[in-house]
Amino acid sequence: MSQPRPAGEGEGEGPASGEPAQRPPPAPPTPPPTTPPHAAKKLVILMITAFVDMLGVLMVIPLLPFYATDLNASGFVVTLLIASFAVAQLISAPLWGRFSDTYGRRPALLVGLFASAMAYVIFAYADTLWLLFLSRLVQGAGGGTVGVIQAYVADATRPEDRARSLGWLSAATNLGVAIGPVVGAAALPFGRPAPGLLAAGLCLLNIVFAWRFLTESHDFAAGRASTIRKRPSREVVARVVAHPGEPTSRLIWIYSLTMGTFQGCMAVLALFLAAKFAVTAQTIGFFFTYIGGLSVLTRAVILGPLVDRLGEARLARLGIVLLGVGLGLLPFAPNYPLLALAIAALPLGTAFTFPCVTALLSRVIGNHERGVYMGVQQTFGGTTRATFPLLAGLAFDHLGHSVPFWGAALLMAGILPLTAGLEEYTRVHPAAAADV
Repeated sequence: MSQPRPAGEGEGEGPASGEPAQRPPPAPPTPPPTTPPHAAKKLVILMITAFVDMLGVLMVIPLLPFYATDLNASGFVVTLLIASFAVAQLISAPLWGRFSDTYGRRPALLVGLFASAMAYVIFAYADTLWLLFLSRLVQGAGGGTVGVIQAYVADATRPEDRARSLGWLSAATNLGVAIGPVVGAAALPFGRPAPGLLAAGLCLLNIVFAWRFLTESHDFAAGRASTIRKRPSREVVARVVAHPGEPTSRLIWIYSLTMGTFQGCMAVLALFLAAKFAVTAQTIGFFFTYIGGLSVLTRAVILGPLVDRLGEARLARLGIVLLGVGLGLLPFAPNYPLLALAIAALPLGTAFTFPCVTALLSRVIGNHERGVYMGVQQTFGGTTRATFPLLAGLAFDHLGHSVPFWGAALLMAGILPLTAGLEEYTRVHPAAAADV
């Protein structure tokens, strides 16, 4: 963003007399505002949209296993239902990203929200397993717009503000995660279709709100007129695999491996706490509420000042260290106070890592490919989110209850060297990546 010209620069013709002009001492530069007003307004509207969207998602997800077992689904079929969402999201994320680069972020988000509303209605009236599968596939296809949302934030904010803004956005979605299950359970007494229909109604209201207030953030017309070659999604995916040392590939690998490690351990956390601390179904919710509350607090209040103080690269590195230390110490916790300290490192680590890595990624890609790269990041992250929990579950069952956490800590130690030199990415203008 260009800086405003200092007042008086280039104005006036000097003194009328022939005396030498007396130059006033230069005024100290005025620091730019943290977030321009128009960007702040866009971000608030996007946060409201993302919150309501996630609220609807979590209204139905906790009920899915119960609906499926009522239809005589086995445990394996339930896991397939959950995985079908991830598969659809993995496939659709890069496509949504390319769509948003070509036609705009706003249309992509609106279409994705409409797909979610359709999925909720199907879920509400699903009386067969294949309809439940259909609802999950439609929901996953619409949910592939996470990368589009991140690209919207990158479009609407300055590079130095992106980690802070992404933290606020994820705080809003985490709040939806915390409230959604409660709202869904409260709607259930009104009938089996009620949670799905309520989620669909909220989604339709969300569409109207976004249509009215969410403005376009991406100059897609200029992008379509540009002569810069836009690579297909599959070519971007192949490049991330074939060239892991490139800035974009390196950041995507850091994001996806860290995401998978965290999700793998979260998948067996309840089993570990039940085995070591006798946590039950009635008390496990307190632990996840604790994690969620810390995550919201960190992303909304703590992340921004630390980004200003340390920068995205150092803070991402600190987040990986905290996550690794927390996972490694968790099996050694002998009591609840020390367990709470070890668990606290997990939401702190993820809150510092993911927004900062995504903000760095937005700096090293051109505007014309921001959407597709954000989508590809979600594809790689979704792949690890689907596979790492399976590996953690196998390790928990066959190698020992502590092994998944120790293995995760070692993996985080292996990821840490990948963060060396990330500071130079903060000096890369996005246009520099346009011709990579």
